[in-house]
Amino acid sequence: MTDDIIEVDLDDPRFRIKPYQQMMASCTGALVTSIFVTPLDVVKIRLQAQQKAMLSNKCFLYCNGLMDHLCSCGNGRGPEWLRTNGKFNGTVDALVKIGKREGILSLWSGLSPTLVLAIPATIVYFVSYEQLRLFLKDNYNRRFVQDSLRKEQPFWIPVVAGGTARIGAATLVSPLELIRTKMQSQKLSYAEIRQALKTVIKYSGFSGLWMGLSSTLLRDVPFSAIYWFNYESLKKIFRNVQHTFTFNLIGGAVAGSIAAFCTIPFDVVKTHRQIEMGEKEIYSDKPGRTSSTFTIINRIYKQNGIRGLFTGLTPRLVKVAPACAIMIATFEHGKRFFQARNANEVLGLEPNVQILRYKYDNT
Repeated sequence: MTDDIIEVDLDDPRFRIKPYQQMMASCTGALVTSIFVTPLDVVKIRLQAQQKAMLSNKCFLYCNGLMDHLCSCGNGRGPEWLRTNGKFNGTVDALVKIGKREGILSLWSGLSPTLVLAIPATIVYFVSYEQLRLFLKDNYNRRFVQDSLRKEQPFWIPVVAGGTARIGAATLVSPLELIRTKMQSQKLSYAEIRQALKTVIKYSGFSGLWMGLSSTLLRDVPFSAIYWFNYESLKKIFRNVQHTFTFNLIGGAVAGSIAAFCTIPFDVVKTHRQIEMGEKEIYSDKPGRTSSTFTIINRIYKQNGIRGLFTGLTPRLVKVAPACAIMIATFEHGKRFFQARNANEVLGLEPNVQILRYKYDNT
């Protein structure tokens, strides 16, 4: 005897997962993603930092998957890893040198403090996106769609929801990132961090707590808008195909790759600006503003040409594709898990009844 099956619309108001369920799904996604993609992000940032280190030996930017880390060199001779490994000649060369000379675990160094900030930021981002997307979709259908059984989602909804959610998440975590950077770089105790924050506010005002936010938004908001537009478009194009874990993996990888390629110059600018900001924060008692985006782009272009604006493109694509794939597939899988529970509760289904097919919408 075979189990009975039913078809469920993921956006059906009766079965929608609750915010706390979205939080659990996104938290799981962040943990799984960080473990898999951290080594690739380490390589990407080190290649970009290597370019900057040729010009400044004070500070370099280090990222291990989900968050950026500003590190001081201390002795003025450049980053320790650059002196140990020498110049990297590409993605594979960097992976081999780091693993061989620093130990394989160095590819996951700093993961714990990163997750402290990355998980809350990821939760805020994904929950905000889902809530805003559904809010805009419901309002649009109430006002412009006459057929109550037909649900539409215009292309602009994921663009607006994705960009807005990223602004909120980045703005929320920015002051916390500044505090963590100062504690790590200057080895401050929790008691001393209050004085450090007073110094920042004294010379830069309260807005100083969000130094570097503009460069983060310059990269992340377009990336988020492009990513969600492409991902939701793929779901709509293949709405008659079962949206399995594999489908979401492929969709996330494609959407993430396109967004990463379009925003790589902004990623390079963000790296350079954060390094410049870090040098001022770490080595000066009077932190100041960093160079403008146009100034940094002009400087990179003069020194390295157009190729300089695409530094780290290959490792960024190699990292972003699996990162987006794993994150969205895990998140969607979590959504389906809670969707099934909610449907079972609402419909009073027997244990042998399976929800086999998940529709995107009725368009």
